[in-house]
Amino acid sequence: MDIRKDILWRVYLCFLCIVAVGLAVLGKAAYIQTVEGSEWIKMGDSLHLRYQNTNAERGSIYSEDGNILSTSVPIFDVYIDFGADGLREKQGKRFVDNVDSLAYCLATLFEDKSTHEYKAELNAGYKKKSRYFALKKKISFDDYRALRDFPLVRDGKNKSGFIFERRDKRINPYVLMANRTIGISRPDSNKNVGIERTFNYLLKGESGQRLMRYVAGSYIPVEGAEVDPINGKDIILTLDTYIQDMAENALMKMLVNNNSLHGTVIVMETETGKIKAMANLGRQPDGSYIEDFNYGVGKATEPGSVFKLATLFALLKDKYVDNNSLVDCEGGVKSFYGLRIRDSHRGTGVVTVKRAFLESSNVAFAKLAFQYYANQPEKYIQHLHELRLDVPTGIEIEASSGKPYIKSPKNKSWSKTSIPYMAHGYEELVTPLHLLTFYNAVANNGKMMKPYLVNAIMDYGVTYESFKPIVLVDKIADDETISQMQECLRAVVDSQGGTGRRILKDTLYSISGKTGTAVTALDNKGYNKGNKIYQASFIGYFPSEKPKYTMAVVIQNTRESRFIYGADVSGRVFKEIADHLYKKFLNHPTKEINVPVDSSLIQTTGSYKDFANILKYMNLGYQDSANGDYWRKMSLIRQGAVLKADSALLGNMPETPDVKGMGLKDAVFLLEDKGFAVSVMGRGKVASQSVPAGKVFQRGQKILLMLN
Repeated sequence: MDIRKDILWRVYLCFLCIVAVGLAVLGKAAYIQTVEGSEWIKMGDSLHLRYQNTNAERGSIYSEDGNILSTSVPIFDVYIDFGADGLREKQGKRFVDNVDSLAYCLATLFEDKSTHEYKAELNAGYKKKSRYFALKKKISFDDYRALRDFPLVRDGKNKSGFIFERRDKRINPYVLMANRTIGISRPDSNKNVGIERTFNYLLKGESGQRLMRYVAGSYIPVEGAEVDPINGKDIILTLDTYIQDMAENALMKMLVNNNSLHGTVIVMETETGKIKAMANLGRQPDGSYIEDFNYGVGKATEPGSVFKLATLFALLKDKYVDNNSLVDCEGGVKSFYGLRIRDSHRGTGVVTVKRAFLESSNVAFAKLAFQYYANQPEKYIQHLHELRLDVPTGIEIEASSGKPYIKSPKNKSWSKTSIPYMAHGYEELVTPLHLLTFYNAVANNGKMMKPYLVNAIMDYGVTYESFKPIVLVDKIADDETISQMQECLRAVVDSQGGTGRRILKDTLYSISGKTGTAVTALDNKGYNKGNKIYQASFIGYFPSEKPKYTMAVVIQNTRESRFIYGADVSGRVFKEIADHLYKKFLNHPTKEINVPVDSSLIQTTGSYKDFANILKYMNLGYQDSANGDYWRKMSLIRQGAVLKADSALLGNMPETPDVKGMGLKDAVFLLEDKGFAVSVMGRGKVASQSVPAGKVFQRGQKILLMLN
């Protein structure tokens, strides 16, 4: 065999194989590029690109008088793309020239690291070419605005590599004001409460999308590939911040001074059903009071004597009695199948129905209800249904509201004593808002209005949806029945012997309403003597002749409470709020109304230097009986003043100082100096404090100051 030919043949064969393989590779490449190219591109993008949701700006919540009650403020996360072309051009000259000054500015602004530490952190990120380096998170808008003017950052995103991602943080500018009514906005919307929960679907808006590319171990935004979010809508409530502030101040004052457990105040506009204020305060383990629960709509309890109006409604509507009908109270004690019902006042004999109502006789209403409804209980229950006491009120925060419970003969717990006990406010559960809606119908001449909290929904200042008053029942009873109920409610305050007269009579305007003092069981341990505590209520309206506002005040006392009865506790709160509302909104210019005198006008506490400067400016002489120290109590006497030291204000005293009457600056300075964490509600001087004066405290303890 010719060796040369054999070698050439093998070379040619190898060459042909190589050409064939090359052609196959080229063909496959062409096929992939032309036929399968789009699919492979999508697959590659899917491994390096992804869409990230961008949250919409949550809508704000406003009061009827235009104040912001809940809103979102922007916070920013700051990242650096150390691989940005503009940052690394010319061998990183821009970064090197600015890193020292940038590190100094960052250390000065945030005060969390030294200049050296910031410089080391920036250099490390630059060396690693980090594409999405997290520099700082959750910075405020003011810090963001300052940061944008820093060296390097002000050169823009492409040259500096700085990336700012905006998020929103929810705040309530008035802090605790109507906190449980407005509600709380959380990342998990199922845990929201109040208006924030009910209208979450409108407030949250619609999320947008941002395209993110995976580069060097992290995702960075792709410019120009964004779908903008649609911001949420705004909610305009019926609440009035002045009325809300008055309600919360008056409620706080009573709870603190009476050592009560919790309480609620609801103010309704009589004609429309608008809720103008809804205050809820509960005592915390440290003795302070905060809006921890919506007691006005979320807690159904046995109401006590304020429920007698419902029994009177049934009796009058069925024409079994009128206000002049007689009933024997039997000395204030009556047994029904072995169970005794007592009056708080003993010795009453035969009286009119009107007299029994204004004196709040349990025996009288138990007897009347038993006499006429014991054999036809369904008729009595039907009347309560007509008053909508067994169904939800329909208010916008109903998701968190307590369920009413009206017992009927179908219930296993029904007994022969149920009717007499229900007649004076036991064996049924209703919320304060249920009874307020009923009382408001009486004030409104029989027209029952739906209580509501939302006036309108706004979209960029344009009305998206508005809400008008809704009539639930055109007429709950005939005119004669309504008139007799109004007469009885007014007699509670106006007539001698009325349970509300002593506290509420001294006004230049007329008040109608009903007191209630319900016995409740402490910690559900039964009604034994040692476990009994009292729920005090007053529900009414004013002015009686042409009611403008209807109000419910319900306060749960403790065994340590000084006052327990409806008029003494809730009646005082009602009157204080009503006085302020009458003076501001209803008082004729020629009339004057006596609002409680602010004693701090003639006696107050503050710093020695401030008093000295003020008295000198006013050309008033003063005597100072103290030496040294910072604080003084000042009393004005004729044309001068007397300054005295107060040991409770010294920094080393373990007792809580009395800051009532002080200006906010001095009060906060003093309390924070002692170690308190201070929060404030209202404007003006300190009217009350959630931790009582003289009480031993611990550093870091929270205290709420209510201003007047």
